[in-house]
Amino acid sequence: MNHSLSQAAIPLFPLGTVLFPDGILPLRIFEVRYLDMIKKCHRAGTPFGVVSLTAGHEVHNAGTAGREVFSAVGTLARITDFMQPHPGLYEIVTRGESRFRVIGRTQLPHGLWMADIEPLADDAPCAIPVELTYLPQHLVRMLDMLSAADIVQVPGPRRLDDAGWVANRWCELLPLSTIERQRMMELADPLLRLELVGDLLDRTELGASGR
Repeated sequence: MNHSLSQAAIPLFPLGTVLFPDGILPLRIFEVRYLDMIKKCHRAGTPFGVVSLTAGHEVHNAGTAGREVFSAVGTLARITDFMQPHPGLYEIVTRGESRFRVIGRTQLPHGLWMADIEPLADDAPCAIPVELTYLPQHLVRMLDMLSAADIVQVPGPRRLDDAGWVANRWCELLPLSTIERQRMMELADPLLRLELVGDLLDRTELGASGR
């Protein structure tokens, strides 16, 4: 479901990763430019935007301020767990919501990016074709194994009959580059995204042995 967005600009968090809708993203926050932003988002229950870096670094070093370049399409992240182990450090868990497109951006003096955005349509519910039913079957086994090993946090509820949800979870697990993940996240057709996942998985030992 799309969440209504106010006309006010939202804060952005450029990262070297891609957040998918319903995905889980843990973060450690220690930069001054993000500490106040995260505290305000947590208190107000409002999301911030995660966008993938195409140039620059996640953490500002001396002389690098303002050099981030990031994708125009991102995902809203809502804080679901918030801890402060000690002053100057937040440990949070976020969950991906709707995608958005940046239509205007500005950087504040302390380095925080603010953006005017327009929401993008959520994936329409889409049944999984019979020839691709091996993908949710493999996904269940993979998620159960990784969850038991405490390697990943598994988002719930599991919508294993929905092409977009299954495709997104595979995109998080497959060894894709950030650019490849970004392209998959931006695809408007969830069935096409799932078909591409199937092509990628078929090239692996898992795909070859499991069909």
